[in-house]
Amino acid sequence: MKNDNKQHDQHEQERRSPAAAVAAYVRLFLSAQQLHLFNLFSHLLLLAFGFIIGITLAFSLNRQHLLLPSNNNNPVSVNNNSQSGIKRDGLGSFLMAGKEAIMHDMSDDELLWRASMVPKIREVPLRIKPKVAFMFLTRGPLYLGPLWERFFKGNEGFYSIYIHSHPSFNASSVPKTSVFYGRRIPSKGVRWGDFNMVDAERRLLANALLDMSNQRFVLVSESCIPLFNFSTVYGYLMNSSKTFVEAYDLAGPVGRGRYSQRMRPLIKPSQWRKGSQWFQIDRALALEVVSDRQYYPVFKKHCRYGGCIADEHYLPTLVSIKFWRRNANRTLTWVDWSKGGSHPSRYMRSDVTVSFLKRLRHGTRCRYNGKTTNVCHLFARKFMPHSLDRLLRFAPRLMHFHSS
Repeated sequence: MKNDNKQHDQHEQERRSPAAAVAAYVRLFLSAQQLHLFNLFSHLLLLAFGFIIGITLAFSLNRQHLLLPSNNNNPVSVNNNSQSGIKRDGLGSFLMAGKEAIMHDMSDDELLWRASMVPKIREVPLRIKPKVAFMFLTRGPLYLGPLWERFFKGNEGFYSIYIHSHPSFNASSVPKTSVFYGRRIPSKGVRWGDFNMVDAERRLLANALLDMSNQRFVLVSESCIPLFNFSTVYGYLMNSSKTFVEAYDLAGPVGRGRYSQRMRPLIKPSQWRKGSQWFQIDRALALEVVSDRQYYPVFKKHCRYGGCIADEHYLPTLVSIKFWRRNANRTLTWVDWSKGGSHPSRYMRSDVTVSFLKRLRHGTRCRYNGKTTNVCHLFARKFMPHSLDRLLRFAPRLMHFHSS
């Protein structure tokens, strides 16, 4: 027992010897150094990780800044534009699309789709000056153009002009000072009596509908003349509660005889109508015409052959079936069919007299906004090129056009 205690004391002395103390201190120092190195490494790792994240975020934000437009060049910002002096286009430029340049590369389907758009909100948030769209369906040059120039003079901003001519016509012959310069729309070939005449009318309407300020639409030809000055025509059209599409039931081969039984059941024989090609309609009806996917395909398929002149039947029949309540059931374009045949009377230079023009202006009576009037026709046809000089001579005095 004594020996065991003695050995224990020896071991305790050895453990408390200087060498043992140094060894224990070294072991403790190394453990502290390892802990310190570990902590240092952890901090360096976190610092490096944060540095990488910072660089990544900075690069990403800088890239987004480069992709986004600068506030100084942003046309949507009203405040920035007012400070920099940049003119704000706003909604007006969209509503007047096609006002300046009317050439485009849209297909007919694309054009009709674009023109058929109608805003749901009826109240327009800016003032629009309503205009009359004059749509000239021609084969070539407007040989009565000088007369129309006097008609339009001094009334800028109240009308729009659209010309559909044969693609082969060289429009560069129109002088830059003319109201007709640059007013030709993308056109296709048209033949009298063919269904493509209806396509040309719809093409004109669709192009004119791109300008939201156009509220009335008038179809005329190169042989048409105005019978009154612009202010009279403008007021007559804008103040009317009706559209002007002639439609009537005509027995015989050039009326009911053109109806095809294949149009049943959509179009019945009792609904078949004939009328003048030269119409004057409002924007609501123009939208219906370019948007028609019900009657147009039937006419295109079954009113092409056998003497069915589609432009004399499509619109009169469509309006009589669906929109007859808003239609005056007459045209504002005077024409003489009394001599019979496939074409109306043509008027040469010798036919143009003051008495003749007065008869065209006030020679008939009709109803306008529920009242009787002797102003029933605003336009007349067919006037030949040689009649121009006499028309220009009488227009200033009789029709109150500008004399120069």
